[in-house]
Amino acid sequence: MENRNNQQRRDRDSRGPRRQDNDAPEFDTRIVDVARVAKVIKGGRRFAFRALIVVGDNHGKVGIGMGKARSVQDAIRKATERARNNMKKVEVLGSTIPHEVIQKYGSAQVMLKPASPGTGVIAGGGVRAVLEAAGVKDVLTKSLGSKSKLNATWATYMGLQALKNVNQEAVRRGKSVEDVQPFWRRGDGRDNNSSNG
Repeated sequence: MENRNNQQRRDRDSRGPRRQDNDAPEFDTRIVDVARVAKVIKGGRRFAFRALIVVGDNHGKVGIGMGKARSVQDAIRKATERARNNMKKVEVLGSTIPHEVIQKYGSAQVMLKPASPGTGVIAGGGVRAVLEAAGVKDVLTKSLGSKSKLNATWATYMGLQALKNVNQEAVRRGKSVEDVQPFWRRGDGRDNNSSNG
């Protein structure tokens, strides 16, 4: 009997690490908003929780998910699963974005602008969560219109998806890659010319 218990214990111990190896890769998960919502039904109101989650790998992939459930934990779990399923690749140029973009979602409008290295993420709330989860380290942002966290977060996510690849844009315009990049990434020495003159 004792040998059987020892064998079962060893089996349990050996199963543990295997499950961890098969798990999905670790993602940067951020809770943007958890709110209590109500649905009006015949007998009154039915309360639930709504969670908005941002998931990213910090290397150019990010996703957003929203989940509703009777408990906060279930809402967060649903939102996290949806965010992982919605993960999309976004264009990142070094530590910033390749070009400026203004994106509208609902009544919220978000402007994303590339910034020189060392600037940091100048953003707040859901906009910051999306940019940092995507791996953008230097960017300037401005939130216009509605102050809704949900709309601003979705506008940022859609703005990142609207970014164009520098190489493809250079070919489309018939220019060199350096002409399409932000000025601090160019090798033509614009800063040197201004210091010489």
